[in-house]
Amino acid sequence: RRVHGGCWFTKMMLHSSKRSLGLRFFSQQFRLKESYGMYINGKEVGALNNSFLDLVNPADGTVHSRVANGGVEDVNLAVKAARESFESGVWSKADPRDRCRVMHRAASLLAARVPEIAQIESVSTGRAIREMNAQLGRLPEWLEYFGSLIRTQEGSVPPFFGPYVNYVRRIPLGVVGQITPWNHPLLIAIKKISPALAAGNSIVVKPSELAPAAVIEFAKILTEAGLPNGVLNVVTGLGAVSGKALAEHPSLAKIDLTGGTETGRAVAAAAGKNLVSVIAELGGKAPVIVFEDADIEQAINGAAFATFIASGQTCVMGARLLVHKSIYSKFMDQYLKKVKSIRVGPPSDPTTQMGPVVSKSQLNRVEHFMRIAEQEGAKVLFGGKPATGSHLNPNGFYFEPTVLEVAPTMTVAREEIFGPVVVTMPFEDESDAIRLANDSPYGLAASVWTQNIKRGHRVAESLDVGLVWLNDHHRNDPSSPWGGMKDSGMGRENGWEALHEYSQSKSVVVNMSDKPFDWFVNDQTVRYS
Repeated sequence: RRVHGGCWFTKMMLHSSKRSLGLRFFSQQFRLKESYGMYINGKEVGALNNSFLDLVNPADGTVHSRVANGGVEDVNLAVKAARESFESGVWSKADPRDRCRVMHRAASLLAARVPEIAQIESVSTGRAIREMNAQLGRLPEWLEYFGSLIRTQEGSVPPFFGPYVNYVRRIPLGVVGQITPWNHPLLIAIKKISPALAAGNSIVVKPSELAPAAVIEFAKILTEAGLPNGVLNVVTGLGAVSGKALAEHPSLAKIDLTGGTETGRAVAAAAGKNLVSVIAELGGKAPVIVFEDADIEQAINGAAFATFIASGQTCVMGARLLVHKSIYSKFMDQYLKKVKSIRVGPPSDPTTQMGPVVSKSQLNRVEHFMRIAEQEGAKVLFGGKPATGSHLNPNGFYFEPTVLEVAPTMTVAREEIFGPVVVTMPFEDESDAIRLANDSPYGLAASVWTQNIKRGHRVAESLDVGLVWLNDHHRNDPSSPWGGMKDSGMGRENGWEALHEYSQSKSVVVNMSDKPFDWFVNDQTVRYS
């Protein structure tokens, strides 16, 4: 989370040096459990095939734990447990006040364990510990918000012609499947789990095989908070096996996915065969648009945060930096100084501002796009290669924060890289900025930097994206809708829309008249409908 009124990279050092040294020592000693099972029907269990997947530490390339490698039959067991819990009514028919109490209790338990789970996430993903402490500290808000929302939800009474009363209630869907990614393992899981639980559904979650540990631990927290067994189940394993089996399962009422666009298409196609609805938050190529009247210092800080937080591995990362031509040279000179100052280092070090990417394959992907950029004539303004240094383990998956000057038709300007790489382009005027920003298959997010409030709103209205920040980037709140357009997905997370995504309306029409009705009489005045 960004600090108000300043730059993430210069204002997050809030602890004393003594405290920082203590945190660093603790971080370096931290280890995941030797192995993790799946979580089905309130118990941590192994896979039926007794196999495991290795979990690799991105900071040094070593295997630091393992997780159960679930398959099709494990998914079937999890869905069966979820179905039985739903049909029992133990949660689906529970009083909303009771659901609220459990979710608020879980929020308190999670808040108490944030330091531990931040360590789990940092070791699993390579995210800097300072990032994870800041991000995870907000997660209890989602449980609190949706617990309160279901506690206060009201039905409706639409107008209905004649002597009738029509009341409409929202009821749960049934068993829902959720497929979550590795870049924000617990944040994205909680964004999906919270509205689904609040609405009364039972859930099967398939976390990424790269970083499942925090989600498993959170499932245990919910059990401790009083969530009945079988309401939340976690199946681990390969996406191509257990993830595919979950997406294709005929007993689901909904699939909710965060992942790449091609994965989203495959999941939606599988769900469609079973007439299962889909929420999908997919790829992005977010533009950061800087007008000539922007507060330059704040725009530079915001643009750097937008791109390089999480080593560029976020769906809303500022991937395209568009700067007005009249300030382009001045802005880029100062921006490059900021980028060069970013401290790449071990995630466990609290002074690290950017850690490694999540895996060797992700590092290879970034390097692949660098080769394409070179072939197509992109100009490397900074970075462009794996990061090295005596403080970095040579087996870690580190890549330098990278800035490329490109033409809008280049591959790196159009495709999602998902790493610490930003492409830059100058624009002529407002209409040109809008044209460049919308010239993308993606439509998830954008930020606009200007002190002209009319222009800010005007440009925001013209952008084909689901999220726009004015003079900021990557803000998130449980009450604020989150989702994209075009190839960036369908449906919305957060807010009332998320609760409605996980519920359905039931309309009851009550005849209040004592007047007899018989259609099958020889009276032509009898009214139908």
